[in-house]
Amino acid sequence: MTFSLSGKQILITGGSGSFGTAFLRFVLAGVRPKRLVVFSRDEYKQQLMQREFPQTELRFFLGDVRDYDRLKRAFCNIDCVIHAAALKQVPAAEYNPIECILTNVIGAENVIKAALDCNVARVLALSTDKAVNPINLYGASKLCADKLFVAANNLAGERGTRFSVVRYGNVLGSRGSVVPLFRERAKEGVLPVTDERMTRFWISLEQSVRFVAGSLARMQGGEVFVPKIPSMKIIDLAKAIAPHARIDIVGVRAGEKIHEILVPQEEARDTFEGDDCYVIVSRTLARPFHSAQEGLPPQETYRAVAENFEYASDSNKAWLDERQLKQLLDAPLS
Repeated sequence: MTFSLSGKQILITGGSGSFGTAFLRFVLAGVRPKRLVVFSRDEYKQQLMQREFPQTELRFFLGDVRDYDRLKRAFCNIDCVIHAAALKQVPAAEYNPIECILTNVIGAENVIKAALDCNVARVLALSTDKAVNPINLYGASKLCADKLFVAANNLAGERGTRFSVVRYGNVLGSRGSVVPLFRERAKEGVLPVTDERMTRFWISLEQSVRFVAGSLARMQGGEVFVPKIPSMKIIDLAKAIAPHARIDIVGVRAGEKIHEILVPQEEARDTFEGDDCYVIVSRTLARPFHSAQEGLPPQETYRAVAENFEYASDSNKAWLDERQLKQLLDAPLS
């Protein structure tokens, strides 16, 4: 039985960010929630959102996921939570490690405790490809958060709160992505590319919102949902943004990979493939999956992947070329 957002009370942590704003627009356009709460630290962004979205079912709640008491107050009577709050900039996390840990790890634990204490029905946390085999603190902190959310299902007991994770790659149109940097540097006629071999997974903001909404509807607790999305070469992205600019190869930065992975070989034995995504299930739960279909909607069919399966940006079957990237970049953001 799927879960509908209609008539529900929904809260988004980090709700004034790129994803939160897009999710808000999506829900208000196609769903009739009873209440939609934006929880974030930024009063200025919340003020701008209030002007853009005057709907009466909206609420704006100033707070930080580091503050458990504030979260508990915000989660009162909430049916489902999308946890999007995080410190995401790799260099900033390396320079300020404890700040990254306090938000991404302790904040995640606070969300879990508040959800359990307030009997929230469903919590879906946003993760990243950098959480797979992490080589930087941001990725390591998100991996830790993912483990916390999956294991939280063991704490729920009879309360029925369920926790799952969505893991995807780079988001077109999100704040802090490489696209604004390339567009700014294009004015100077030179684009810095770290390595001409570098590849990344790519998902639009609208696709990420729809995938999260779909995962929230079908989650049973403990899954990591990974969308099937295309890869692209960073150098093709640079050429799509500024075809006449000079490309400077500046070298891979500390904590950066040539390629990213969404499903590592080590998780293949616990991974099932669906039409639009992969689902990684957990063996650590008190109620583990015993078959591909257990706990999932009966109209969906999942099949086990090969033992040596890996979902990596360099060996992906789907690719965006320079022309397709330009079309995506030129399309208006919905």
